[in-house]
Amino acid sequence: MPRFVVLSHDWPFPHFDLLLENQASLLAWRLSAWPPTPQSTPERLPDHRLLYLDYEGPISNDRGRVVRIDAGQFEWIAPPPPFRAQLASQHFSGTLELPPANPLPSTPPPSSPNP
Repeated sequence: MPRFVVLSHDWPFPHFDLLLENQASLLAWRLSAWPPTPQSTPERLPDHRLLYLDYEGPISNDRGRVVRIDAGQFEWIAPPPPFRAQLASQHFSGTLELPPANPLPSTPPPSSPNP
Protein backbone atom coordinates (compact mmCIF):
# COMPACT_ATOMS: atom_id res chain seq x y z
CA MET A 1 0.00 0.00 0.00
CA PRO A 2 1.45 3.45 -0.86
CA ARG A 3 2.59 5.78 1.89
CA PHE A 4 1.93 9.43 2.64
CA VAL A 5 3.53 12.02 4.88
CA VAL A 6 2.50 15.42 6.23
CA LEU A 7 5.27 17.95 6.78
CA SER A 8 4.96 21.20 8.70
CA HIS A 9 6.74 23.76 6.51
CA ASP A 10 7.56 27.29 7.69
CA TRP A 11 8.29 28.93 4.31
CA PRO A 12 7.07 31.16 2.67
CA PHE A 13 4.45 31.09 5.46
CA PRO A 14 3.47 28.35 7.94
CA HIS A 15 1.52 25.54 6.25
CA PHE A 16 1.40 21.75 5.86
CA ASP A 17 2.62 19.75 2.86
CA LEU A 18 0.63 16.58 2.15
CA LEU A 19 2.76 14.22 0.06
CA LEU A 20 1.32 11.03 -1.50
CA GLU A 21 3.60 8.32 -2.89
CA ASN A 22 3.04 7.86 -6.62
CA GLN A 23 5.58 5.54 -8.28
CA ALA A 24 8.82 7.55 -8.65
CA SER A 25 7.63 10.80 -7.06
CA LEU A 26 5.32 12.32 -4.45
CA LEU A 27 2.14 14.13 -5.43
CA ALA A 28 2.00 17.28 -3.31
CA TRP A 29 -0.62 19.63 -1.88
CA ARG A 30 -0.36 22.59 0.49
CA LEU A 31 -2.88 22.66 3.36
CA SER A 32 -3.60 25.34 5.93
CA ALA A 33 -4.49 22.80 8.64
CA TRP A 34 -3.73 19.22 9.62
CA PRO A 35 -5.81 17.24 10.24
CA PRO A 36 -7.73 18.89 7.41
CA THR A 37 -10.89 20.86 8.08
CA PRO A 38 -13.67 21.84 5.68
CA GLN A 39 -12.06 25.30 5.53
CA SER A 40 -8.57 24.02 4.57
CA THR A 41 -8.64 24.10 0.78
CA PRO A 42 -5.76 22.04 -0.67
CA GLU A 43 -3.50 23.76 -3.21
CA ARG A 44 -1.72 21.50 -5.72
CA LEU A 45 2.07 21.87 -5.66
CA PRO A 46 4.75 20.51 -7.98
CA ASP A 47 5.64 16.88 -7.42
CA HIS A 48 8.34 16.21 -4.81
CA ARG A 49 11.11 13.62 -4.65
CA LEU A 50 10.57 10.40 -2.70
CA LEU A 51 13.20 11.30 -0.11
CA TYR A 52 10.66 13.64 1.52
CA LEU A 53 8.78 10.59 2.83
CA ASP A 54 11.48 10.33 5.51
CA TYR A 55 13.21 13.74 5.52
CA GLU A 56 13.08 16.38 8.24
CA GLY A 57 15.29 19.44 8.33
CA PRO A 58 16.31 22.54 6.40
CA ILE A 59 15.41 23.00 2.74
CA SER A 60 18.05 24.33 0.35
CA ASN A 61 18.10 27.92 -0.89
CA ASP A 62 16.82 29.30 2.43
CA ARG A 63 13.31 27.87 1.89
CA GLY A 64 12.70 27.12 5.53
CA ARG A 65 12.53 23.84 7.37
CA VAL A 66 10.19 20.83 7.35
CA VAL A 67 9.15 18.70 10.31
CA ARG A 68 7.24 15.44 9.92
CA ILE A 69 3.99 15.60 11.87
CA ASP A 70 2.05 12.64 10.46
CA ALA A 71 2.52 9.65 8.18
CA GLY A 72 0.60 6.59 7.16
CA GLN A 73 -0.77 4.65 4.22
CA PHE A 74 -3.43 5.46 1.67
CA GLU A 75 -5.29 4.02 -1.26
CA TRP A 76 -6.87 5.67 -4.26
CA ILE A 77 -10.67 5.48 -4.19
CA ALA A 78 -11.14 6.54 -7.80
CA PRO A 79 -8.71 7.31 -10.59
CA PRO A 80 -7.99 11.03 -11.06
CA PRO A 81 -9.39 13.49 -11.69
CA PRO A 82 -10.30 14.32 -9.07
CA PHE A 83 -7.71 12.83 -6.76
CA ARG A 84 -9.71 11.01 -4.10
CA ALA A 85 -7.83 8.98 -1.51
CA GLN A 86 -8.57 7.11 1.72
CA LEU A 87 -5.85 7.95 4.26
CA ALA A 88 -5.06 6.18 7.53
CA SER A 89 -2.58 7.43 10.11
CA GLN A 90 -2.23 8.08 13.82
CA HIS A 91 -3.79 11.56 13.52
CA PHE A 92 -6.23 11.21 10.62
CA SER A 93 -8.42 8.57 9.08
CA GLY A 94 -10.73 9.56 6.28
CA THR A 95 -11.26 10.45 2.66
CA LEU A 96 -9.74 13.48 1.00
CA GLU A 97 -10.63 14.96 -2.36
CA LEU A 98 -7.67 16.85 -3.74
CA PRO A 99 -7.66 19.25 -6.70
CA PRO A 100 -5.91 17.91 -9.81
CA ALA A 101 -5.09 21.27 -11.37
CA ASN A 102 -1.49 21.97 -12.17
CA PRO A 103 -0.26 24.70 -9.86
CA LEU A 104 0.91 28.10 -10.82
CA PRO A 105 4.23 27.98 -9.01
CA SER A 106 4.12 30.38 -6.10
CA THR A 107 7.41 28.93 -4.89
CA PRO A 108 10.18 27.09 -6.71
CA PRO A 109 9.92 23.30 -6.69
CA PRO A 110 11.98 21.55 -4.02
CA SER A 111 15.58 20.83 -4.80
CA SER A 112 18.13 18.96 -2.76
CA PRO A 113 17.56 19.39 0.96
CA ASN A 114 20.54 20.14 3.12
CA PRO A 115 21.39 16.87 4.85
